[in-house]
Amino acid sequence: MSSYGNRATYSPSAPPLSDPNEPPVAHPYHPPPSSSSGNYSNYPNYPQSQQPQPQPQSSGYGYGPTSSSSYGYNYQQPTPNYAAFFPPGTDPQVIQSFQMVDRDQSGFVEEKELQEALSSGYQRFRLRTIRLLIFLFKNPSDQFPRIGPKEFAALWSCLGQWRAIFERFDRDRSGKIDATELRDALYSLGYMVPPSVLEVLISRYTDGCSRRPELCFDSFVECGMIVKGLTEKFKEKDTRYTGSAKLTYDEFMSMILPFIVSY
Repeated sequence: MSSYGNRATYSPSAPPLSDPNEPPVAHPYHPPPSSSSGNYSNYPNYPQSQQPQPQPQSSGYGYGPTSSSSYGYNYQQPTPNYAAFFPPGTDPQVIQSFQMVDRDQSGFVEEKELQEALSSGYQRFRLRTIRLLIFLFKNPSDQFPRIGPKEFAALWSCLGQWRAIFERFDRDRSGKIDATELRDALYSLGYMVPPSVLEVLISRYTDGCSRRPELCFDSFVECGMIVKGLTEKFKEKDTRYTGSAKLTYDEFMSMILPFIVSY
């Protein structure tokens, strides 16, 4: 198998397309419809067809601030129609999750709100992972660390893909991925991570709560997205897919630092 694989990928950070014969996993996330994009040059931005549009800044989805009339009747700001701001066909559960955490009806969710939306029961996302997700999915034209409805829907779908991979390789159904399962999961996606790098990943992302090194779901997502993201950036320089490339110091730092300082 090539170290890159010959598969199309979802952008910006979903894993490459899995085996079409593998049944989709819909809980707790919902995979997107079957589509693909092989354009690696736009990472970490969206392809043109999925490029998010600037979201309303503070208008509450077009509703003005609460006001009252001179007759003493208080005007209550109506609940915005959130569905209108999501891509057509978005699962109602996704829209409801966004609406529940967007309490100020600003049209955006920030890190604590996104953490609340994605965390449930046995599965909790740490802020470190949340910040990486926002870095990868936020509208590049927005200077603030937040995401709007379109980005939220794309993120939810992306996590559905990672969830399917996680459950496929969690063979002992422990709810965690050990070193061997992580190696096999990354290999199935076309990433032949050498043992030395795998050891670094395990030591970096293990939760430290068990005797053997293991990754919970959010650490698996974080690890997988970084491996994928750096691989995509490297492929921009390795145009012949030989597994080697020449980089200047500036190019190397520009490739690595965004993944380190973003969260």
